[in-house]
Amino acid sequence: MSNVSFILVYVDDVARSAAFYAWLLDRPAVESSPTFAMLPAAPGLMLGLWRRDGVQPSATAAGGVEIAFTAESDGDVDALCAAWRRKGASIVMEPTAMEFGYTFVALDPDGQRLRVFAPVAGG
Repeated sequence: MSNVSFILVYVDDVARSAAFYAWLLDRPAVESSPTFAMLPAAPGLMLGLWRRDGVQPSATAAGGVEIAFTAESDGDVDALCAAWRRKGASIVMEPTAMEFGYTFVALDPDGQRLRVFAPVAGG
């Protein structure tokens, strides 16, 4: 079994979403076509962007999902929120202290939730 895992996200416009995630992750796509793009998300983890109308079998929304990114500190959460906002990301929850840590939520071009959080110390 390969030691690489994948997260596949269904999108309406592959080029638009690939540009958004390349900017967000500061990593270019390593594969790109009109129907699919792939970017390295983290060591051993790839993010696949698959054009929704080409998914087989057809996919239907089954519930809420978030892609979560950890930050080192509350200050890093604030800095990332400000940077994402400057670059035009839609922030749907401002930085907030929650039981698991300090967090904010943004949306990608298809409305997928992207959560950044600094975990509570010792958590």
